[in-house]
Amino acid sequence: MWLPVLADVLDVSRETLERATVADDGPVAGETLESLLPPGDALAPLTASTGRRVGRTTADDLAARAHGLRLADDVLAGGDLIEPAFRELNSAVRVLRESAHSDVIHRELLRAVGELAQIAGWVASDAADSRAEPTYRLGVDAAREAGDAPLAAQLAGSLAYHWTNNGRVADGVALSDAAVLEAGPEAPGKTRALFHDRVAWAHSQAGDAQAAMRALGDAHEALGEDADDAPDWAYWVTEDELRVMDARVYTELRRPLRAVPLLTDVLREYPATALRERALYESWLAVAYADANEPEHAAHIAGRVIALSGDVASARASERVRVVLSRLAAFREVPEVRDLLDSLR
Repeated sequence: MWLPVLADVLDVSRETLERATVADDGPVAGETLESLLPPGDALAPLTASTGRRVGRTTADDLAARAHGLRLADDVLAGGDLIEPAFRELNSAVRVLRESAHSDVIHRELLRAVGELAQIAGWVASDAADSRAEPTYRLGVDAAREAGDAPLAAQLAGSLAYHWTNNGRVADGVALSDAAVLEAGPEAPGKTRALFHDRVAWAHSQAGDAQAAMRALGDAHEALGEDADDAPDWAYWVTEDELRVMDARVYTELRRPLRAVPLLTDVLREYPATALRERALYESWLAVAYADANEPEHAAHIAGRVIALSGDVASARASERVRVVLSRLAAFREVPEVRDLLDSLR
């Protein structure tokens, strides 16, 4: 069973749970999910229900709201979405706790809370807001109670990605591995592809090239097995997105000759409205060109990254600008690089 394994990994370093896992304070620094939700078990129904009876329509509406937030995240950054995302999550938890409903609807409401927690946690992480980790944990609890193994693995994998990107690489590796293993081979192909990609990313940050490359291969194999049973939250997992992850991992492993063609090809057709993603993906392209000893190309692309990042409220994009500029500093005698660095003074 996946639950004990996932629970064991989530208990790793539990004494650090109350610490923020981002370096800079978010737009509502120090505020946690506890300030938004009722005291006690956030998912437990009230002893005496005072709300109206709800049914399938309400559950479907909450699921639709979660998907609407996911679609909004394609074009808006964390700083723009964080408050609407947490309002929706808080509202869903209140419906779960305060309404009267059947056992079947209870599971659907739990699933909706899990999905909203995943997107709210993702948005919080992008905004460098300390609510990300406790929100993911709330979502894991909801998905577990709903009996939705792929959703629980999605939330655990999202938390693993958050940990990996905020210095807890060993914990991120362990949790992303557990999410793949415990979601099980029967999970839809798109979801398994996503989980394997997160394993690849965690191992690339840990410097384990062989494990990262194996996970990339597993992701493509899983996507190739995909049927039409993937949940709505996996809509964005496509061959192009896997190629982007391939390129990011190759860049982190200092294999620019593999990374540059992939990123160049994908970005050629990437939606212009996805400003944050373009900024992030082009940042890896700039680093890959620098690693390939092509600082002139790297500087040109870095200029685009800086321009795009200035238009999005994303801590991740801002951090990638810092990484790119740090990498270019080694080439400051190259005129194109020097001009770019001088323009930022």
